[in-house]
Amino acid sequence: MKPAWLIVAYLAAVALPLIVSWLVGGPPRPFREELASGLGILAFTMILMEFVLSGRFKSISNGVGMDVTMRFHQMMARTALAFALLHPFLYRGAPSGGQRPWDPTRQLTITTDFSDLSTGIAAFLILPTLVLLAIGRTQLDVKYETWRLMHGIGALLVAALLLHHTIYAGRYGSLPVMTWLWGAMTGMAIGSLLYVYLLVPLRDKARGWRVTSVNRLTPKQWELTVTPDGHSGLEFKAGQFVWLNVGHSAFSLKENPFSISSAPSAGPEVSFIIKELGDFTRTVGQIEPGSVAYLDGPYGSLSIEGRDEPGVALIAGGVGIAPLISILRQMRLTDDPRKVKIIYGNRLEDQIACRDELDAEDVTYVLTEPPQGWQGARGFIDAALMDRVFSPTEFKEWIFVMCGPAIMMNIVEDHLIARGTPSSHILSERFDYD
Repeated sequence: MKPAWLIVAYLAAVALPLIVSWLVGGPPRPFREELASGLGILAFTMILMEFVLSGRFKSISNGVGMDVTMRFHQMMARTALAFALLHPFLYRGAPSGGQRPWDPTRQLTITTDFSDLSTGIAAFLILPTLVLLAIGRTQLDVKYETWRLMHGIGALLVAALLLHHTIYAGRYGSLPVMTWLWGAMTGMAIGSLLYVYLLVPLRDKARGWRVTSVNRLTPKQWELTVTPDGHSGLEFKAGQFVWLNVGHSAFSLKENPFSISSAPSAGPEVSFIIKELGDFTRTVGQIEPGSVAYLDGPYGSLSIEGRDEPGVALIAGGVGIAPLISILRQMRLTDDPRKVKIIYGNRLEDQIACRDELDAEDVTYVLTEPPQGWQGARGFIDAALMDRVFSPTEFKEWIFVMCGPAIMMNIVEDHLIARGTPSSHILSERFDYD
């Protein structure tokens, strides 16, 4: 699906409850009360849409890129949080006491029943916690799988609380047409969770994989290879990634995203370059051949398939070489005639992966802590280095594909734009957003 259509679809979905409320809601109240209700409606709608923007729907994430999808997911979550926090403070006075027969249309008060307000108050307290935990999860000493489960349950709880609060405490939510609309949209959000956590595992369970080899590439990097178990394999583009689950049930939350390092044309086996960083990755070397594995994917848009630029620049930092080596391998297997230049940055020389393969290419190695006698580039991948590697014509005509630490990609992207590289010629994949 094209990015423009995705934006239109998102805006239409977010605006729908607001428009319907305006059409069927009766006489307007003072502006401040209408603004309060409007912000509440928008916040709830955006929260429900967050379930769809989770990154696990290929028609969305593959259309605009996983990094764009997840960044948008984060931005909209914070915007919804701001609307939700502001919403109750715009109403005049705190509703309390018994029934108020002089206000049958709820133009002066929302409700007088604390049980109807309490679900909104609970959501008001849980939502900021959910967003703050997402922002700071990398600083927390919590396993990724644990955080993911907490995030999913918390989001589901917030949606259920807000559905009750909106229908029973809202002026517009109690209208029959709005009750049906909110129910349908909440059902869609819950359905997206069922798709990710039930339907996808059911599908993957029938398409299992087996680990064929686990080889050490560098002191802390491994190449893990899996082969399809009774099926034809995975159709993917060079540069894409999958969610990999090794040694667990298809329904397990113990899955992690890894870029594919093998080429689509190399056969049914799929390989990954995995660096020891977290709980799972530190145990990769202990995985036994024959272990069961499940792949959910492919995802991502870091692909040069169908592109016709005269040259390809591959810029990697650390384990970011994984999707780029897949692209390079695919180009060589398909006899792609285009010229390729590679910049590959690491901290130490023994962290360079696939060196024998890369030495056959036009490659520039960059080390921040080079050994004595190092003949390659020193320091970081920066503007000066890029100006030495690429000509003015290459900056303007080639396609630049990069993957690595966020600070490296920020520097590279900024310099490419400054040197006149069209934004459509810059492909990047980010896995950290804050």
